[in-house]
Amino acid sequence: MKSAVTPLSEIRESITRTCQVASRKPDITLIAVSKTHPAERIVPLLEQGHRVFGENRVQETQEKWGDLLERFPDTELHLVGQLQSNKAEEAVDWFDCIHSLDRPSLVKALAKAMDKADRRVPCFIQVNIGAEDQKGGCAIADLPDLLKQARDANIPLAGLMCVPPVGIEPAPFFALLDKLARDNGLSEQDGGGLSMGMSSDYETAIMLGATHIRVGSALFGEREG
Repeated sequence: MKSAVTPLSEIRESITRTCQVASRKPDITLIAVSKTHPAERIVPLLEQGHRVFGENRVQETQEKWGDLLERFPDTELHLVGQLQSNKAEEAVDWFDCIHSLDRPSLVKALAKAMDKADRRVPCFIQVNIGAEDQKGGCAIADLPDLLKQARDANIPLAGLMCVPPVGIEPAPFFALLDKLARDNGLSEQDGGGLSMGMSSDYETAIMLGATHIRVGSALFGEREG
């Protein structure tokens, strides 16, 4: 019996096809960005076997995922939104990966929280790849120092993350993030993952080296908030 076609199955097939074109293994981590979507919208993906989800805010995660994690305890939660330093302890308690480490004060807060919890949470360094004032992320020039600070604080590095400017072809920004990882000695085995690509451009991101893609609207439809 043929499996039903769902947004999740379509995206999985698209990932496989794109990796074939790029001569890559299809070992891309698909993060289903469930921010602002209620639990009842998330359950169908969990029942289809998906286990990696992305949230933007600590408080929303606490309110929404407590019961879901009891039902599906092997789920991974990724923080894909900006993180305030005063929420570092809660983030370390709830998340399995943080994609938005972008400043020295957050390095200190997260290191302290990880020490207190005796738990090391892998972190992506978010780079402000388009030098946009309104976006989070460290400046490209500040990346080497921030990487050193994170390593010195014993924060496990997952790699680099970016959100390209809206309305501009994203490929050059994805290529630049890949170059920054290589220039800073980040191999895929040593914290050289690349968190880049969303619903509208994840295939391009995969072609240019993404290891983690953050897909929301293509899975859930438009956000409710």
